[in-house]
Amino acid sequence: MAYAADVEKRPATPDEARALSNPLRLRIIRLTIDRALTNKELAERLGRDPGTVLHHVRMLVATGFLAPEGERRGSRGAIERPYRGTGKSWTLDVGERPSVTLAMVDAFRDEITEVDDRDIHELSRLGVRLGSGALATFTARIESLVRDLAAADDPTGEAYGFFVGLHRRQDGDASERDAPSGRASQD
Repeated sequence: MAYAADVEKRPATPDEARALSNPLRLRIIRLTIDRALTNKELAERLGRDPGTVLHHVRMLVATGFLAPEGERRGSRGAIERPYRGTGKSWTLDVGERPSVTLAMVDAFRDEITEVDDRDIHELSRLGVRLGSGALATFTARIESLVRDLAAADDPTGEAYGFFVGLHRRQDGDASERDAPSGRASQD
């Protein structure tokens, strides 16, 4: 599923923000981007109880992040209903909600623990000091990169995950944070 790179985002409703504030729900959305999966398939993929996953699937359907596809017959003849991600999360601005931020970090952590080291193409962590002009420049570049990646989405390409974050460190006092020194350190 391709996502619009320059879609106008609207503020998330409280229910939409709540739906995005759980790492398991974020992983369900991610898993259903490229193909529809049943509740059973999602539970197996996530190593979770099907009842727990169904609770999250229902919330995602109710808030429009997942859409049910037509019923199908499973391998034993049982009726199954697959769900596919709608891409709606790309159209929302959740604002400054710590619960959503932490859910994104936790979902990334869970996803990265499942991949082979050879499949990690780039992973860096860096501590820097930036003046306000440099901060604005780098923030704009990150936003541009995210838009470029979304625009480059190719349904026939290989699947990759991308996570980036820029935050003010809390490891020094305020005067240290406000005084750019030009030093950088690899953590």
